Formats: sequence, structure tokens, C-alpha cells
Amino acid sequence: MEWKIAFAQLFLRLALGITYLVPALDRLGVWGPPGAKQVSWGNWSSFSTYAHQVMSFLPYRLAEVLAIIATISEIIFGVMLIAGWYTQWVALGSGLLLLFFALSMAVSFGITSPLNYSVFTASAASFLLAAIPAYAWSIDALGATGNIK
Repeated sequence: MEWKIAFAQLFLRLALGITYLVPALDRLGVWGPPGAKQVSWGNWSSFSTYAHQVMSFLPYRLAEVLAIIATISEIIFGVMLIAGWYTQWVALGSGLLLLFFALSMAVSFGITSPLNYSVFTASAASFLLAAIPAYAWSIDALGATGNIK
């Protein structure tokens, strides 16, 4: 694998993976309570309020279930992207999750909201990652070649 692609896919896996884990753990209070420095939500209740605003067009219970599914998916995607395990499938799932999030933001807050937060960009990056044929420095590479590179 050409070093530029190897580096780019590793950087993209790490960037997406960390970007999933940090806010998901924030929702669970790992980074501190609501109102603490560098904390967006601090607990599930605060996040749930935001999730219902994003999915304002859905029934309350469905939005809550989807918020739970999204959070679990984000934790799983984050860990798997960082490790490089089933990367192609996880990247595809990531692209779809982010696309649905971006569209929900656009419906509820207007098109500038997902554009201001680069959600479409992150979705496109996930789809691009899914299109890469091999993943250096990953569990996928170790399984395919017996070599992590």
C-alpha cells in the first residue's frame, strides 16, 4: 500500500473513531457533569433533550430509541474504527449514520446546521474510507496478511 494512502486511512480512522467516542462518552457523564468545562451534555437527560430537538419530526418514543441506538453504534463504530476491525463495513455504517444525522439536523434546524458542523463532510469521509481496498495498521490487515502493515 502506498504510504500516502496508508497514512490517510489511518488518520481518517483515528479521527472518525475519536470523534465518535468523545461525544458518546460525554452523554454518559464520563467527562464530567452538565455545565463543566469541555462538557456538552454531561448526562443522558441533557443529551436526550438535544436528540429530541434533532429528531423533532419523529414521535417521542421513537426518537428516544433512535438516540440509544445511535449512541451504542457510535461507541462500537469508534472502537472498531480505531482498531481497524471490519473497517469497510463500519465505515459504511458510519457514513449512513452521519448522513441520517445530517438530514435530521437539516429538517429540524435548517441546512446550515449540518454544514456548520461538517456533518456531511464526515459522512462523505466515512464513505471514502469504505472505498479504500486495504487498511494498514489495523486488525483487518493482520487478519488478511498476517502483518499489521
